[in-house]
Amino acid sequence: MPVIALVGNKGGAGKTTLSVNLSAGLAKKAKVAVIDADPQGSALQWNVFTDSNNAIPFIEAENDLEKQVADLNGNYDFIVVDCPPSVQSQQTDQALRTCDVAIIPVQPSPVDIWATVHIEEAVQNARETNSALKAMLVINQLEARTTLSKLVRDAVEEIGLPVANTALRRRAIFRTSALEGKTVFEMGRRGADAADQINELIQEIIQL
Repeated sequence: MPVIALVGNKGGAGKTTLSVNLSAGLAKKAKVAVIDADPQGSALQWNVFTDSNNAIPFIEAENDLEKQVADLNGNYDFIVVDCPPSVQSQQTDQALRTCDVAIIPVQPSPVDIWATVHIEEAVQNARETNSALKAMLVINQLEARTTLSKLVRDAVEEIGLPVANTALRRRAIFRTSALEGKTVFEMGRRGADAADQINELIQEIIQL
């Protein structure tokens, strides 16, 4: 049962959007559950507004996240944990100590990159008790034609964690699907390009 934690040190990086859409992509071929450990409860709210037959259970995180994940062991092929936007959070710390893979979305801005530097240290600390922990940075909301976006890969590669080859483009369909309580996989042709990129990222995660 691989556990995938979406980790960030700053709000607005697209962590919840990525959590929900990754889960939807994984659920095409596997049994998936989402634990919402973000105090804002955005993933839970997303699920409340959905009008589709969503087979993915969205579960509120408990104080003892490690025990909660252990209790779910064997019931799902994947568990996706949407963590709080801080590496100082107790539940982020617990998620890093219990997950198999930490995915860290980073927007192409200096502030986001600076905030991400602290996550490398948190990952290294977690590996003292979770030696098999793997981590990967994901460039999110990329605007391909901007100068900053052209430089961002070089910048994030200096952080010291692997960077996914798949960089997620800034697409209105991610916001539109959320407003409709859906994922990009449910948006037909409008969401096809975004869904393809999510699937490409899933393949990278599985192969870590």
